[in-house]
Amino acid sequence: MSSKFAPLQNDTFLRALLRQPTDYTPLWLMRQAGRYLPEYCATRKRAGSFLGLAKNPDYATEVTLQPLERYPLDAAILFSDILTVPDAMGLGLYFAEGEGPKFERPLRDETAVKALRVPEAGALQYVFDAVTQIRTELNGRVPLIGFSGSPWTLACYMVEGGGSDDFRTVKTMLYQRPELMHHILKTNAAAVAAYLNAQIDAGAQAVMIFDTWGGVLADGAYQAFSLAYMREVVSQLKRDKDGVRVPAIVFTKGGGLWLEQIADIGADAVGLDWTVNLGEARARVGHKVALQGNLDPNVLFASPAQIRAEATKVLTSFGAPQAGTGHVFNLGHGISQFTPPEAVTVLVETVHEVSRGLRGNS
Repeated sequence: MSSKFAPLQNDTFLRALLRQPTDYTPLWLMRQAGRYLPEYCATRKRAGSFLGLAKNPDYATEVTLQPLERYPLDAAILFSDILTVPDAMGLGLYFAEGEGPKFERPLRDETAVKALRVPEAGALQYVFDAVTQIRTELNGRVPLIGFSGSPWTLACYMVEGGGSDDFRTVKTMLYQRPELMHHILKTNAAAVAAYLNAQIDAGAQAVMIFDTWGGVLADGAYQAFSLAYMREVVSQLKRDKDGVRVPAIVFTKGGGLWLEQIADIGADAVGLDWTVNLGEARARVGHKVALQGNLDPNVLFASPAQIRAEATKVLTSFGAPQAGTGHVFNLGHGISQFTPPEAVTVLVETVHEVSRGLRGNS
């Protein structure tokens, strides 16, 4: 029951996603709990490794809350990794020092692909425990976002065995053996939908699908191998929990070209990277979805005056929200680990102050 959690004190983020009026533009940051914060680095050191941090609900709760202690952000996002799902499928996730995530058993042949199964729910229980613990500790301060990688983005890592510069292995499979790729994607879509629904059951108040690598696909391939499977996930999501709407956000990095098609898959909001003009995007989607984004993360290396100017540009580009539109301010992708923490202070203050002014609420 919802009664086990404290009532929400700041629902601005959820209202913006649902295109309802807000007093100001809410703000959160992709990777807001991360290496740019010294307190995160200290906790990670105690945990011994990234996976030690992500798989321990106490540590995951601690680092999720750290940015909210420092900044008046309007949402918390679960601290986890998109690769928890393929790890639970038995691919053997590990992190090589300085090299990022790798899989011991990537999907390289027909036998491995055909053996792929949706993970048992218990394999990801540590994530759901963290969601419940974070939601409890938040005590109603701001909403909690749950998330997953998109079926295509997960497949990229699962076939490549890690990150990639050219996606040669996964794209070779896509063109040469499309039936194998569709088998992976169908399995991933079922796993992602179940994973997000379990996060909602555990206490997530909004969910986001990160399609980090959708933008590397050719037109046509994007629709068939990424968008279709995100639509499948969205169609299976629980959209209400205890009588309260649970909004869904989808984000394809490099997907601005396909904005109208992304807005049609049934999500409440679409995330945008910094290559898209927000005002034009608003005109393109009309009253169909809210928009999230889209400051270039590297703006945060500039001077305070420049950070203020660039954040103001994003807000004025969208304009004052009218009935049936919504804007959540964010970066166009994850915050850099080298970002000075004080730059985020400038950003948060600017967004809240300027967006109130745009609504005549200064």
